[in-house]
Amino acid sequence: MPSRTSRREFLAAGVSAGLLSPLASATPVVGALKPPSGDSPSDSKVALSYRTLGRTGLRVTTVGFGCMITSDPSVIERAVDLGINYFDTARSYQHGNNERMVGAALGAKRKQVVLSTKTHAPDRAGMMQHLEQSLRELNTDYIDIWYLHGRSSPADISDEHIEVQQLAKQQGKIRFAGVSTHSGQPQLIPWMVEKKAFDVVLAAYNFTMDPAMNQAVETAVKGGLGVVAMKVMAGGTRSHKPGDPIAGKLAQPGAMLAALKWVVKNPNVSTTIPSITDMDQLDENLKAMDHVYTSADAAILSAHLERIRPYYCRTCGVCNDMCQKGLPVADVLRCLTYSEGYGQFALGRERYLELAQPTAIRCTDCADCTVNCPHGVHVASRMARAQEIFA
Repeated sequence: MPSRTSRREFLAAGVSAGLLSPLASATPVVGALKPPSGDSPSDSKVALSYRTLGRTGLRVTTVGFGCMITSDPSVIERAVDLGINYFDTARSYQHGNNERMVGAALGAKRKQVVLSTKTHAPDRAGMMQHLEQSLRELNTDYIDIWYLHGRSSPADISDEHIEVQQLAKQQGKIRFAGVSTHSGQPQLIPWMVEKKAFDVVLAAYNFTMDPAMNQAVETAVKGGLGVVAMKVMAGGTRSHKPGDPIAGKLAQPGAMLAALKWVVKNPNVSTTIPSITDMDQLDENLKAMDHVYTSADAAILSAHLERIRPYYCRTCGVCNDMCQKGLPVADVLRCLTYSEGYGQFALGRERYLELAQPTAIRCTDCADCTVNCPHGVHVASRMARAQEIFA
């Protein structure tokens, strides 16, 4: 097994590369788009843009790499070669196999990038076990950013969680502490700022969200938090299988690039972690760094929003506790997004089966649905579909 990258080696390399300095130049760096085969260099160029990740001082590319559903390590290897320097994974992704693949793909280039992972463990013992597993699987001595995974409110974060993150910092096993959140950001982010125990927030943020989310992001930045945006594609549908009745309605040419450009144009967002599974997606995402968001992009997103309105959950939280049977509506709908939007049926079903109640309740048993989505999602039919394909 190759030796782990040491913390000292990374710090030295990071300073020389401008990764750690908040004063490093923001001048775009041009990288070549190399063909997947590696047979010959490409003349295509893309300008890499960088921002500082809050108080961490890390300089990160505005488009990073979400590794959750990546299975081809060569895509990660090429992304590093092209200059992307932020990579995100989690202990739970692909049953731990994702961290192992990411670590192997980065290899000796680990010191060139900012690497984050997450823990969903509920207590001290579980968190420490996850951290040691993550370090081992990623083949590194330290994690740049260690997130508490999928927290929706301050009630989801205990003093024990914070203490473990701080201890890991003191031990040199992590450099910065963060929280990832799919919903509840307008309430959670101000609390994180006030708590002064966190360095980064990884939040769902895309063109479909309420304007209050813009204020939450601004609050984070003013409080010194670095902001990393996920779920930037608002469902993620790039293409679809012939005959798929839902994905076929969601796919729209140009919408995914426009959605990513929409997020990148916000200067308060330091970087983004769109899921990338192949070379074509990698090349398309890179364009968001040197293509300005235009009125044409706005028109594409307006049309796309109408297409996805009946299907896509914006995780606004309004439907919380609306279901008379107690079903976690937003969580179930997110499972559908994994299946239909990301094309990851196994992932969607896995996350669905982790939810306790949906497997025992059928929406078709209710005469009327008590959940009324203010954004137009057809909740009853969507829930019934999830139960049909996953249960």
